[in-house]
Amino acid sequence: MSVALWIVQGLLALLFLFAGGTKLVLPLDKLTGSVPLPGLFLRFIGAAEVLGAVGLILPGLLRVRPALTPLAAAGLVIIMIGATVVTLAGGEVATALIPTIVGLLAAFVAYGRWRAAPVSRRPA
Repeated sequence: MSVALWIVQGLLALLFLFAGGTKLVLPLDKLTGSVPLPGLFLRFIGAAEVLGAVGLILPGLLRVRPALTPLAAAGLVIIMIGATVVTLAGGEVATALIPTIVGLLAAFVAYGRWRAAPVSRRPA
């Protein structure tokens, strides 16, 4: 179980680093072109995605406050629920499947690191 969680965590971290980094780097006019949300809100979402990606990996890898990993995953689930709702509101039902699946994977990590296979703290 732990190996499967690490694989999913790594893939999600790469995905959210890319998606969040893109939202932080793109100019606001290109960023808001296809999404009916304010540019600064999208920047905030990008920062939350990057921080969530870091929170998926570093606490477990360094064994410092590993309880932050399920919290980061839960935060990313909330972001993916919002992404699914915005995509569905735009009328793109088939495209909404992508954030739904990503959200389910983040929920798997949140539950797995909280209950099924938590990472133990570093011995003092």
